[in-house]
Amino acid sequence: MTVDRERVLRSAAALLTRKATSTMDEVARAAGIGRATLHRHFAGRDALIKALEEFGLRELDAALDAAALDEGRAADALRRLVREVEPVAGLFAFLITENQLFEAGQNPGWDRVDARLAALFRRGQESGEFRIDLSPAWLTDALYGLVSSAAWSVHDGRTAAKDFQHMIVELLLGGARRSVEK
Repeated sequence: MTVDRERVLRSAAALLTRKATSTMDEVARAAGIGRATLHRHFAGRDALIKALEEFGLRELDAALDAAALDEGRAADALRRLVREVEPVAGLFAFLITENQLFEAGQNPGWDRVDARLAALFRRGQESGEFRIDLSPAWLTDALYGLVSSAAWSVHDGRTAAKDFQHMIVELLLGGARRSVEK
């Protein structure tokens, strides 16, 4: 029997976003395979997390592409981005908490995502849409935090899923927009 690696990763992501401390046995059960089969594909939890990171980065790159970050107003591009990221927000939140993935300079995939987001915020600053006193790197980190927090809040039932995009975009833009003094 061949195992669909992407299906296993999606199952693992769904489980780990609900319960980050899940064991490899629980991951195998969620994927509908045996523990030995899981270990043939992923030598251990670290290998599984690394594969989830690569999978998550592909999903994030696809969301960034679909959001067309270079088109239209920067604020509208940000709205599109949050809409495109929503389906993978739980996985994204899980990966953000796996801090061993974020050792400086260790992963060109995260560096690429960071650069694309920073470019969006820089474009918004240059067009006068966003405040210039907040660095693009900080706005990128703030977006990561808001997406993660919203994913957890929706997951835990504290917030309605329909409010995901609104919560993130309005809070981030409300703090990122340049105010005009009269």
